[in-house]
Amino acid sequence: AHIMEVQLNGGSIADKVNFARDHFEKEIPVGAVFAQDEMIDIIGVTKGHGFKGVTSRWHTKKLPRKTHKGLRKVACIGAWHPSRIQFTVPRAGQKGYHHRTEINKKIYRMGAGYAMKDGKLVKNNAATEYDLADKSITPMG
Repeated sequence: AHIMEVQLNGGSIADKVNFARDHFEKEIPVGAVFAQDEMIDIIGVTKGHGFKGVTSRWHTKKLPRKTHKGLRKVACIGAWHPSRIQFTVPRAGQKGYHHRTEINKKIYRMGAGYAMKDGKLVKNNAATEYDLADKSITPMG
């Protein structure tokens, strides 16, 4: 997995620009950016599901079987007046691929990844002193 962008904090704007210019297109080790027991915010997008109807998107109740012109709809989308649809009424549209921020996630452990030790590739990077099973964590989880 590759990190797309990292926020630079501290110093003046010129210091930040010089730091970014010095490290442009270079590998930066994870330990230089993050530390164990640090609290971080994670920003990303949810899994996309495309354009969906109201039953799938908002989990509304399906109408009875004999309903004319479809049953995966909302029966009433509002009163006569106000003569607008309120924003709280479920409607069809984009499901997923929404921007989300998870705050205060703690880094419990920073694994070594696949590493060379005594000329051999060591893939056992997920075992702990309590769980000695031979397993590894990959970028895909």
